[in-house]
Amino acid sequence: MCTAVHFNNFFGRNLDLDISYNEQVILTPRNYPFTFKALEKLPTHLAIIGIGTSSDGYPLYYDGMNEAGLAMAGLNFPGNAHYFPVCHGADNIAPFELIPYILGRCESVCDAKKLLSRINIADISFSQKFPNSPLHWMISDKQSSIVAEQTKEGLKIHDNPVGILTNSPTFDFHLTNLTNYINITSQEPQNRFSQKLNLSPYSRGMGGIGIPGDLSSASRFVRASFTLLNSSECNLSQFFHILGNVAQQKGAVHVGNSYEYTLYSSCCDMEHLVYYYTTYENPAISAVYLNSENLDSSNLIIYPIGKDLYINHVNKRT
Repeated sequence: MCTAVHFNNFFGRNLDLDISYNEQVILTPRNYPFTFKALEKLPTHLAIIGIGTSSDGYPLYYDGMNEAGLAMAGLNFPGNAHYFPVCHGADNIAPFELIPYILGRCESVCDAKKLLSRINIADISFSQKFPNSPLHWMISDKQSSIVAEQTKEGLKIHDNPVGILTNSPTFDFHLTNLTNYINITSQEPQNRFSQKLNLSPYSRGMGGIGIPGDLSSASRFVRASFTLLNSSECNLSQFFHILGNVAQQKGAVHVGNSYEYTLYSSCCDMEHLVYYYTTYENPAISAVYLNSENLDSSNLIIYPIGKDLYINHVNKRT
């Protein structure tokens, strides 16, 4: 499971899984030739940076941002995602190709909407080693955000006024579900129980009683939405605190003989083109600068994710 957040110039996500696939920061320069299973090759494109895994020299992005400041993430969408056979007359894109195809060609959410209107997300897997995952996607620029979901009813594009995406059910359910929390407030609550009783808060934060604290996708959507929409400031530190409010700790969500946890949290600075991330083992923020590399190269640039715990020893004696 995962949570994605768009907050002004920042876009990022928690990746929650029970297994690591050797995640790396991958920078794809403009002249790396993207090949597609059912479309013509894309020899030149916008440069992209993000986290994913690479196989046979191909970047399999979980999320990323391009040099125009457009960002995108794929999140688990079990029980709802549906990939159709290759369809004549449509732009047939495999699920693993959608992030490089959109980020490689689009500079804005408006551009992405136009491209998506011609797309059929086809049931084509990368390989036997990497079968298709059931996904939906969040796409954001500095001004707006959308969600792309392909179910048995077809591909739907939802405007995302909240700036949050989690997992199943469908996005329209999550928006409607927020109505169940209409009385939640960041302010001191008023006595609506009964005017016959003299009731008053005995603690700060009681306006938030009722916000769900579990790790289900519906509850994370509500909690992340409340935290973001009531945020008093917008900066890098605040963004990671919003993600931290819905992060998963080892042991809290069991999956068979293992457990799901937040492998990494990311933040794309869409204005300054910096990709930030933290890992479960190392909460210190790392930064990778898109414009510090040769963007006209044709070779992938890969940065191993640092997982060693960093501690700032203020007064340690040597």
